[in-house]
Amino acid sequence: MLERTVVIDIVGMSQRLIGENTPFLKKRLSQKPYNHIKPLVPAVTCTIQSTYLTGKPPADHGIVGNGWYSQDECEIKFWKQSNKLVQGPKIWDELRKIDPAFTCANMFWWYNMYSSVDYSVTPRPNYLADGRKIPDAYSHPPQLRDQLQQELGQFPLFEFWGPRTTIRSSKWIADSSMITEKKFKPTLSLVYLPHLDYCLQKYGQDVSRIKQDLLQIDALVEDLVNFYENRGVKVVLLSEYGITNVNRPVALNRVLRTKGWLQIREERGLELLDAGASKAFAVVDHQVAHVYVRDKENIASVKALLEEQAGVAEVWGSEQKELHRIDHSRSGDLMVIAEPESWFTYYYWHDDKRAPDFARTVEIHKKPGYDPVELFTDPEISWLTARVGWKLLKKKLGFRVLMDIIPLDPTLIRGSHGVIPGDPLDWPIIVADGLTPGDALDATDVYGVLMDQLRT
Repeated sequence: MLERTVVIDIVGMSQRLIGENTPFLKKRLSQKPYNHIKPLVPAVTCTIQSTYLTGKPPADHGIVGNGWYSQDECEIKFWKQSNKLVQGPKIWDELRKIDPAFTCANMFWWYNMYSSVDYSVTPRPNYLADGRKIPDAYSHPPQLRDQLQQELGQFPLFEFWGPRTTIRSSKWIADSSMITEKKFKPTLSLVYLPHLDYCLQKYGQDVSRIKQDLLQIDALVEDLVNFYENRGVKVVLLSEYGITNVNRPVALNRVLRTKGWLQIREERGLELLDAGASKAFAVVDHQVAHVYVRDKENIASVKALLEEQAGVAEVWGSEQKELHRIDHSRSGDLMVIAEPESWFTYYYWHDDKRAPDFARTVEIHKKPGYDPVELFTDPEISWLTARVGWKLLKKKLGFRVLMDIIPLDPTLIRGSHGVIPGDPLDWPIIVADGLTPGDALDATDVYGVLMDQLRT
């Protein structure tokens, strides 16, 4: 018989942030054992969550980042959603072998679609033919989505990512998790609270700017913990990574383009990265980049060039990738690791007037790399609220309208992640009964901790 457990993923939580602005979490750490988690690289959402849920490194489960280059399709794709991409058995598969009555609810952890969990909810907008994007969610069973949105309202997609992010998206996830718990009583619940991810990328660890966000997430976690514990459910708190201060964006693709290795296709006077025709290009993901090199005899030259760039700490070849357990066929021929206060932007154009139309929009699927600048609106736009309102009105009337309000200024970003911070105070943590305080856990160890929580 397994013990019912909830795992609450508080994105961006590190010991450095826990203090007077997080009174509940501060008290929790004084009452419960906890460990730091040594991140693996890349310390990004999709990779770390897949490691926690399989107990394997990316060399085995195949999730080498939040996105990668598909060699067969010659396309760069981020934020795919099918759980079939995660190779190998997941924790719920193994627990079901122990207890056939075991059930699992996955509430917004990534790769949530078409998995073998019993209950799941994940963001899934409707993309209409007239260009509109309608907030929505996907669920299993399908009727769960309708029940949740009838009770809680439409999932606040535009407050989940983009310049309008608020605590409301995390609260919707928390509320939907509590409804799912009441309705189904799953053996294992996985709950995702992304709120700190936003403010920390925008402002870094500047407490004067993120104080309210810390208070909000702390109160939400307290509500969740009290709810589950009052129902006899064991609670595990953890995070995927800590976010540290950065001040230097590095445009690797501009470096490769200047060398003549990156191919551009011009459309309507704008520039698009042509990955399939390029000799070398970088798929950037926070502080890590996968670099794909078409002609293998050029790998050494590309590596030497990237190692010379300011803001680059290391460039890993095949031996280093194997050492760091990310030598999977999806990973780049090279991996570039940023220095502690640097991060990688996907920008490949030299003239902002020739940037692609999607560069100034929130477009997580078209951009050939991760773009945290989507958290800001362009300060150069006059009468922003009126402009957005007019665009929304035209969308509702059926016109195709570009919501081009995102700046092209990567210096706005003040926090990032992906590498292993030098100070363990900036590492993710796990708080759970039965832990032995002391040395940090490896990210692959979290799987065993979760298994032990349920089997106790």
